[in-house]
Amino acid sequence: TDRKKLHTAPVGQVFRLRPFHVLVATGGGYAGYRKYEDYKLEQLEKRGIEVPVKLASEWEVALYKSVPTRLLSRAWGRLNQVELPTWLRKPVYSLYIWTFGVNMKEAAVEDLHHYRNLSEFFRRKLKPQARPVCCLHSVISPSDGKILNFGQVKNCEVEQVKGVTYSLESFLGPRICTEELHFSQAPPGNSFQQQLVTKEGNELYHCVIYLAPGDYHCFHSPTDWRVSHRRHFPGSLMSVNPGVARWIKELFCHNERVVLTGDWKHGFFSLTAVGATNVGSIRIYFDQDLHTNSPRYSKGSYNDFSFVSNNNKEGIPMRKGEHLGEFNLGSTIVLIFEAPRDFKFHLKAGQKIRFGEALGSL
Repeated sequence: TDRKKLHTAPVGQVFRLRPFHVLVATGGGYAGYRKYEDYKLEQLEKRGIEVPVKLASEWEVALYKSVPTRLLSRAWGRLNQVELPTWLRKPVYSLYIWTFGVNMKEAAVEDLHHYRNLSEFFRRKLKPQARPVCCLHSVISPSDGKILNFGQVKNCEVEQVKGVTYSLESFLGPRICTEELHFSQAPPGNSFQQQLVTKEGNELYHCVIYLAPGDYHCFHSPTDWRVSHRRHFPGSLMSVNPGVARWIKELFCHNERVVLTGDWKHGFFSLTAVGATNVGSIRIYFDQDLHTNSPRYSKGSYNDFSFVSNNNKEGIPMRKGEHLGEFNLGSTIVLIFEAPRDFKFHLKAGQKIRFGEALGSL
């Protein structure tokens, strides 16, 4: 006959699933389940009920890391740069404003039609007087956000949230050459924490600030200091919201991050911008060589760059409140610095804070 023969493959071949698809589906489903659990925990916290710490097991962390968050974040970044039709901008941005509680009255440009794409809207600037910089205190908040934790660093461990810690050395990486930072040489055999403290009578302090998607996305210099060195850790891009930070130990050590290291009048000072899901892009304004969330990713690697050269012995001087960098969505800022023992934080864990407000002083 003239009829064409129809060849059919076995049902098993048609519906055959590849390992990658299984990992993505399973990991994505589990990530969704964790989001639901985080929501329930937040509701309990709002009611004043203390939530016991329950850390993820190794297989749970491995399953979460199997989700291609780096690829998804790059795709999200490209989507954010697509120019929206003028008629679509107000509905899209209004939905985002309603969802995350964005205060557009603080924006330098309130007209939603002005922002050509989501990326421009995320990185919107504020009115000049929207965030007055506190002059009475030595350290201010570098960004808007929520205080997850703060205090003294003890036993080379830093708390990302109450009861959940990470290693100071794993987070910052090996100690930078003392000649570059103009620090005195620490006696051999001292712990990593003791090596960072350069002056007798000082202690090491930390502060963790979580930026939600609705927050102002730029970050600024928290004090007068000079930046001598940048260390970039490629890594995972897991969520860093408080629920996940309470669940995964050393979350900040797993994720991609940019560590800026230098010194201020009391000794060692560092600011670290931690990446997260859909926040693969971390920009430092004075560092044009930095490229985050690159497709080339070597697990456990890091790369260094020195801002101290033969022509510039002082590094990059930063004034308190000066623009330093930006995220493309919300993420986390971690400050680790040296200060005298009488340094006091003016904070409460869980409080909302805005850029320019006081973190602490002597």
